This record gives sequence, structure tokens and C-alpha cells, in this order.
Amino acid sequence: MKLPLDAERLRIYTGENDRYQGRPVHEVIVEEARREGMAGATTLRGILGFGANSRVHTSKILRLSEDLPVVTEIVDAPERIEAFLPRLDAMIQEGLVVREKVQVLVYRHNEGK
Repeated sequence: MKLPLDAERLRIYTGENDRYQGRPVHEVIVEEARREGMAGATTLRGILGFGANSRVHTSKILRLSEDLPVVTEIVDAPERIEAFLPRLDAMIQEGLVVREKVQVLVYRHNEGK
């Protein structure tokens, strides 16, 4: 797959404990993005953050059971991002979704590996 130089990134902020149909929402988002043939998706686990409810989530040793922040990013062509938004909207019950223009400099893989 070739990505255009001018692409878009969806950045989806959720929590570790957020679920969609009983499964972690970040896992469902990545699986759906792959099923839709998106260029790529990555989920990152945060160590500290807060959202709309202003409750701080942290990974400090005494608070290991807290609901840590999770960020899932998807990069693809603007029209493919647009087509994915209704599916994403159905999955997100709580969180933040942002969309921004990005410039793709490198997108490749080694087929020999």
C-alpha cells in the first residue's frame, strides 16, 4: 500500500478499562482498522493523564489498579479516515477523538523478513 504524502492521523484517547461489547475498546479499534484495510494503527499506554471527568489516572506504584490512559493512532488517506469515523463513533462511549493532517515521510516494510 502506498500512502499519500499528505495524510491524516486519528488520535483516540480512551482508558484501559473502556470496553466495547465486552472487549478492550483499543483492541477492537485496531482490529477494525486492520479489517478495513487501513494503513496502520498503534496503541500506546500512558503513565499519567486526565480527561473530561478531571480524575487523574497514574501508574504510580501505590495506584497500579488505576484505569491508565490509552492512545490509539491511525494514519491513512483523508478519505479512508472519513469512511472509518462512523464505525469509530459507535465504539467510543467515553474518550476523545482528534483528527489532524500529517505529512508522511516514510512508509515501507521489508518483504524479505
